[in-house]
Amino acid sequence: MKNQLTRLSAAVFVSLVVWSCNQSDPAPKGDFVSGVFVINEGNFSQNNGAISYLTREQSTAEADIFSKVNNTALKGGVQGYAFTGDKGLILIDNSAAGLDKIEFVNANTFTTEGSIGTPDIENPREIVTVGANKAYVSCWGANSNYDYKTGYVAVIDLATRKVTKKIDIASGPENLVYSNGKLFVGTVSYGGGKSLTVINTSTDEILKTIVLDDAVTPIGVDANGKLWAGAGLKALKINADTYVTETTLPIGSDASKSAGNFVFSSDLKTVFFILSYFDANYVSHGETYKFAITDSQVNVSTPVIKRVFSGLSVDPQQGLIYAAVTPSYAQAGYAIRYRADGSLVDSIKVSVAPTGFVFK
Repeated sequence: MKNQLTRLSAAVFVSLVVWSCNQSDPAPKGDFVSGVFVINEGNFSQNNGAISYLTREQSTAEADIFSKVNNTALKGGVQGYAFTGDKGLILIDNSAAGLDKIEFVNANTFTTEGSIGTPDIENPREIVTVGANKAYVSCWGANSNYDYKTGYVAVIDLATRKVTKKIDIASGPENLVYSNGKLFVGTVSYGGGKSLTVINTSTDEILKTIVLDDAVTPIGVDANGKLWAGAGLKALKINADTYVTETTLPIGSDASKSAGNFVFSSDLKTVFFILSYFDANYVSHGETYKFAITDSQVNVSTPVIKRVFSGLSVDPQQGLIYAAVTPSYAQAGYAIRYRADGSLVDSIKVSVAPTGFVFK
């Protein structure tokens, strides 16, 4: 069973401005050793998610590299992609019950190498790899009554391509951040979760459950080794060893808005994020902002980019901001590149409903 609330929100997400581009997809390439992978969720009811690919020098993208290499579609919505060495893992969420899976690929050629399906993987959400042969995937479970109260983190042995353990985490485990032997797991707001779970990746046991006053989105670890997390309209700096919240930065005061898509700059000293809201016609509005890890307050009066996006990432090599635009769920989306000051670089056509980027 699927997360209808998330899909409803996605279905009404419309970008403020559609960037028009007359771009043609290049011919399929023989390998994908270095470049940018675009996660395209696709139209949920059509199960047409895909992964697009471009090199950093290109201004065009290959729309669906898995289909081009393997002559078959992924057959679901793409929720995430991660790789370690030559091992790649694609999270697939199918609209039909029992068809969710992780697709394993060679990370350099994108040839398929097998899959894990239900009941081991149900409603996969986020993925991180740890070392050469281990990965963690947050899953919502079957969630048959749509109360978003269930969930677990699946531990995957990449050598055997098997789930070795399920770590129970209620209230919809979602975002994952790995740092220094610890996995930090957040929860979603409509599951009622207000906790940050810490997992020891050596033992795969829960070390600590930190209860906060809102749903928690771990962002990452900054240049000083501090963990940052979003919690409602706040950004929190947390000591990753003692779990004490050292700084709380309010993000405006308008309760009708929500902050999301938090991402670090390449030097881990600045956090970019989107502050958005839906109007009466369920049209999304918003802008993109930033704050420094040394700031005492978040400036929400001067945006970096005056528009809202369906995904946001920063290339750790070049420092460019990659922003995803979803004009509709019936046409291709766009990856728009910006410099750190918000100035436009270019716009690249990708597949339907881009939501994230993976850099290699």
